[in-house]
Amino acid sequence: MKRFISFIVKESKHILRDRRTMLILFGMPVVLMLLFGFAITTDVRNVRTVVVASQISQQDRQAVERLAASEYFTVIARVQTPAEAEQLIRNQKADMAVIFASRHKGIQLMVDGADPNMAQQWTNYAQQVIVKPQDAAINIKMLFNPQMRSAYNFVPAIMGMLLMLICAMMTSISIVREKERGTMEVLLVSPVKPLMVVVAKAVPYLLLAIFILITILLMARYVLGVPLIGALVWIMAVSVLYILLALSLGLLISSVAQTQLVALLLSAMVLLMPVVMLSGMLFPVESMPQLLQWVALIVPPRYYIEAMRKLMIMGVSIEEVVHEVAVLAVMTGVLLVVALKKFKTRLE
Repeated sequence: MKRFISFIVKESKHILRDRRTMLILFGMPVVLMLLFGFAITTDVRNVRTVVVASQISQQDRQAVERLAASEYFTVIARVQTPAEAEQLIRNQKADMAVIFASRHKGIQLMVDGADPNMAQQWTNYAQQVIVKPQDAAINIKMLFNPQMRSAYNFVPAIMGMLLMLICAMMTSISIVREKERGTMEVLLVSPVKPLMVVVAKAVPYLLLAIFILITILLMARYVLGVPLIGALVWIMAVSVLYILLALSLGLLISSVAQTQLVALLLSAMVLLMPVVMLSGMLFPVESMPQLLQWVALIVPPRYYIEAMRKLMIMGVSIEEVVHEVAVLAVMTGVLLVVALKKFKTRLE
């Protein structure tokens, strides 16, 4: 046991001495959290709006005042005809036009639809601002995210991406680096069993990942203002399970790769693209073609991100995420058995 601990201490010191590794481990989470929290956002802000009204009633004037007073829209011009408003949108001087037509036609919206997702959001926001709640046919109540802030959606996704990339990629590169330098053979002839050497190299990344997880949660709560409604103990427990899954995947990659470059490329191809495109991080899985939905079933971050959104944002109990946790546990067990078996075969 003392030898095993000494291997863990040795690997920990090696990580702490490597400035590039430390920069990746601690710099990347902070930068990505700030980027996705403040810069990369789908929040509706300062939509350039044109008001079209040749004759405006008192009720319409109040609607324009609500529009101008909101934080979502900026009234930049008032024109007489829809054609003038359309020309402003075509010239990229405006994003949306609110047309106060006759009583029979009501209020019309003309929107720049080059980005259909944002156009849909603009129209939804405009309808909620223009129409008085007492006059609306449907009273909309937004649960869990009343301010409709994109950080609520991005933070669990960033957690899933960072923990997967850091644990899997850094673990695989660390082990392959020993192979490249020829020091793995030296470690394997030590009194410690070969598989224990491999596990000892993964333990420091487990501890670092937990520290990074705590840092992300603190930034989410106190910098981005994202609530942690669910039980913190279950958030941590599910996250540790996910970290073990990522470490197992890193061990599997390291058993296949012979160079750090190959390990990096495998990590990027196997992890980065599926995590970003197929996990529900940016695009809903339900909106994808059926074939991609089937592929998404084997992407581990998908289940972790879903579980974190339910636990952190919705505040559900652990019983509500049993499916996601069960899938992650099965994946962890399969990957760990395959990785260790493959390592044992190669060592023998």
